[in-house]
Amino acid sequence: MAEQYATPQAEKAARLAERLTALVHHHRAACEPYRRIVDRVAPGFERAERIADVPHLPVSLFKTHELRSIPADRVFKTLTSSGTTGQQPSRVFLDRESAAAQTRTLAATMQHWLGPRRLPMLVVDTRSVLRDRARFSARGAGILGMSPFGRDHLHLLDAEPGDVEAWLARHAGEPVLVFGFTFMVWQHLPEGLDLRGGILVHSGGWKRLADQAVTREAFRAEIARRTGIERVHNFYGMAEQTGTVYVECEHGALHAPDDGDVVIRDPGTWAEAPRGEQGVVEVVSALPESYPGHALLTEDLGRVVAVDDCPCGRLGQAVEILGRVPKAELRGCSDTAGR
Repeated sequence: MAEQYATPQAEKAARLAERLTALVHHHRAACEPYRRIVDRVAPGFERAERIADVPHLPVSLFKTHELRSIPADRVFKTLTSSGTTGQQPSRVFLDRESAAAQTRTLAATMQHWLGPRRLPMLVVDTRSVLRDRARFSARGAGILGMSPFGRDHLHLLDAEPGDVEAWLARHAGEPVLVFGFTFMVWQHLPEGLDLRGGILVHSGGWKRLADQAVTREAFRAEIARRTGIERVHNFYGMAEQTGTVYVECEHGALHAPDDGDVVIRDPGTWAEAPRGEQGVVEVVSALPESYPGHALLTEDLGRVVAVDDCPCGRLGQAVEILGRVPKAELRGCSDTAGR
């Protein structure tokens, strides 16, 4: 498999536009609600010259409509987003092939950041979020997706007295992988654990921290103070495009993976915004074949901060997520522990 983040943006964008064009036609033929939408918003669509030309759906449609491009008897797994109380979750329908493609793509992305070796893994959560193997929340899908990169997994919220100390003793001198959703890590990762040389990967749940005026810089500094971890990677992703994640580099930029990209849209015109200007984030992915999730307008604001010129040396686009679109329904992904 080709090295991640090694393709110049122009080459990558051309490849993705061709793939996304094929997905538009695939889903238009296989999903009647999607066909009706595309015929209205992009009548006569034939080919996307640019990624921004691809018809997109608002991500909220997955909360209100059953959008799938496979027969019901081929549904292997249904992912659900984690909403706050009273919110309708999104439903994402996967067949076996789509689930496998998501796993392969996530592996290619995360191995770039974590290396090829499986590391002892501390999960800042509870096993209970994995109990229903047919319907996963975003937290459950995140844990399940990251678990293959670890070994000797310990779920911190299930630990009995002495379990963490024994686990640390078994892996003394080894780098470890710590994974959890952002608010779970902030609330439950205790002070005094010696995790120096380890890697923390976290995602979602920034709203509560923003409400507490916790910046990303303050988050990193506090984790280093508590545990000694200095390698911290946030990532941006969603249940509606599981497998396609945007990982934060050492300079704080979220890098688009080889099979995904972003379009920043001006909320006044919905045209693509120039580099550096704030707009609504659209995410695209080459993966979704069992449901029309290949081009989704999110409820987040962001801006492009690099195109082939991030100081970290990785090619392609990198973005900064600036918060939620005002008055948009909050997904709440992992802002509640839900134990």
